[in-house]
Amino acid sequence: MFVHHIDFATYERFRQTSDPQFFFQNLSNHFRAKGQLIIHLWEDVAQQKTAVVASRLRALAGDSVRIPARLTQARRIDKPTTISFLEHNHLQVAIASKYKYGLWLPKRYFRVLPPGFLEAQFAKTDELLVAVATFSHPRTIPRDGQLFRSYELVRFANLLNCTVVGGFDKLLKAFVLDHHPDDVMTYADRDWSDGRSYERLGFERISETETQQFWVDPTTCNRHYLHQVEDSTGMIPVWNAGSIKFVKRFLAVPPTPEVSIT
Repeated sequence: MFVHHIDFATYERFRQTSDPQFFFQNLSNHFRAKGQLIIHLWEDVAQQKTAVVASRLRALAGDSVRIPARLTQARRIDKPTTISFLEHNHLQVAIASKYKYGLWLPKRYFRVLPPGFLEAQFAKTDELLVAVATFSHPRTIPRDGQLFRSYELVRFANLLNCTVVGGFDKLLKAFVLDHHPDDVMTYADRDWSDGRSYERLGFERISETETQQFWVDPTTCNRHYLHQVEDSTGMIPVWNAGSIKFVKRFLAVPPTPEVSIT
């Protein structure tokens, strides 16, 4: 699988034949069927999260510092540490979550980092936070005549320009060991992912969400969502590619299929 840079002819063909609401979703479906991944990189995201975008693209290209998860230690972290890490290392806004876990690389393993990687403020630290995952409060969901305790994986991020190999799996296992969920669900943002990394870890693809509309101010390139817009005059309506819902079950009960939105 590789990241695909779409040519103008393909772009125009889809633009002319697709409903604007499903344009980017249809592009994602087209390339997924060919075993390829397309990234929908919005200009406002590229401008406001330049370092994170560059880090994500390098990781997809295999050009990031690789840290084996077996060298790290997983444990709970506090809210300020979580918010600060996500603000600097995640594309989306850092939102509050009930449970917060981090992977810490002890100083004795800093040798796996390339020379000059650590900034001056980390020179005397005994450990480095290299990945974070956050989870929601549990929700009780009836399914097949039973009640399930379901949690949502809200955010996951690696340290900029790093990939913790096996990091997400290690954080998930630490959470499961502490809280014994019946299942954990999450969403893959189709602007950046087709969710195959979740599938490799045993998550099931359950459904697709509808595309999300927002308005772009052509002067500032800022986006505004429907609940924020009182007057959309002069703004450009845009729909993203939607999301894919995934669930990993830990309680052995036959799954109930959900209706996919196509």
